[in-house]
Amino acid sequence: MVDGMQLQEAGKQLLSDLKTLRRNLHQNPELSFQEINTSAIIKERLTLLGIENHPIVGTGVYGLIRCGKPNADLIALRADMDALPVTEATGLPFASKQAGVMHACGHDMHMTCLLGAAELLLKFRAQLSNDILLVFQPAEEVLPGGAIKIIEEGLFDRFKPKAFLALHVDPDIPTGKFGFRPGRYMASGDEIYLRVHGKGGHAAMPHRLTDTVLAASEIIVSLQQIVSRKAPAGIPTVLSFGRFIADGATNVIPDEVFLSGTFRTFDEPWRNQAHTLIREVASNIAKAHGAECSIEIKPGYPCLYNDHELTDLSTTTLATLFGPESIVALDIRMTTEDFAHYAQLFPSVFFRLGVAGEKGAGRLHAGNFQPDEEAIFYGSTSIAWLAMVW
Repeated sequence: MVDGMQLQEAGKQLLSDLKTLRRNLHQNPELSFQEINTSAIIKERLTLLGIENHPIVGTGVYGLIRCGKPNADLIALRADMDALPVTEATGLPFASKQAGVMHACGHDMHMTCLLGAAELLLKFRAQLSNDILLVFQPAEEVLPGGAIKIIEEGLFDRFKPKAFLALHVDPDIPTGKFGFRPGRYMASGDEIYLRVHGKGGHAAMPHRLTDTVLAASEIIVSLQQIVSRKAPAGIPTVLSFGRFIADGATNVIPDEVFLSGTFRTFDEPWRNQAHTLIREVASNIAKAHGAECSIEIKPGYPCLYNDHELTDLSTTTLATLFGPESIVALDIRMTTEDFAHYAQLFPSVFFRLGVAGEKGAGRLHAGNFQPDEEAIFYGSTSIAWLAMVW
């Protein structure tokens, strides 16, 4: 087993080079399933390190580090690659060169940390007892997501990891700390699209038309009762609508009203039941108004579940490396993450990497997001350390 102090010292020596790598990735962000240049940077880096690598699902990359021991188990490590349609407002000298596209969710940090971990694992390969599968995954930010595409392409028909690990930056946690939560951690998320349609007309003569706006408004209010009256008390649930388009006028009721929203929860049977209730409530209320409601529910990512045993092992071993004060207990999150698809297949841990420096780090998915680059050391070192002890 490698000495923790030696690993930390090696990680510190890599930091300057990894910062340069991260800035290159940050300046050249690419949207989901368009990560062509990003993929090339990763392939070049892995090839220079002497790591076997191959493309997957178009712009994804996977690499393999063999420990050289017979009958070795396999540990899988994942980093997402895609950027967001966000205009950067940090004013940094290495700000995005792509108008309206930014690594506002920290995926540039994730890729850099995993590439740094790969270099550390190579350096200490003699101490490895597991083979390492590096998964650079495209398109975490959009449905259906890159994870399910990688699974469907058959990568895990060839490779059977005994455990799967990934991290995500967190601007609410100070640099040098790590957030963990065993069991249910992040919600499932589904997209809801409703179209309320009928016979519109003059707003001054409602008796001659179908008031689609009123019907849609009642649908939104009534759907909230699914959360407040139907959801089991022990299952966190959110149903929110952020888009309501009624393209009429002060004196015109439109023929159609469009609603878009999201449903989040932590239990698959309840998730399916809620989908049925949403359809029933929306259809029945529209019918009561003399309208019709077309309903589309796009299933998104499942609930992300962290393996209890692996999470306990991870917190214990990271505490030995960085001190017990470095471990932060996390609450559940209603946000989603397609790493959950892997966690349904293999024992997995998805943890948070603190990136809030002395001046903070801004907000995820916002143009002011500015993670502390010193966190790259902690990210790359922690990934390598856990891959060694699992």
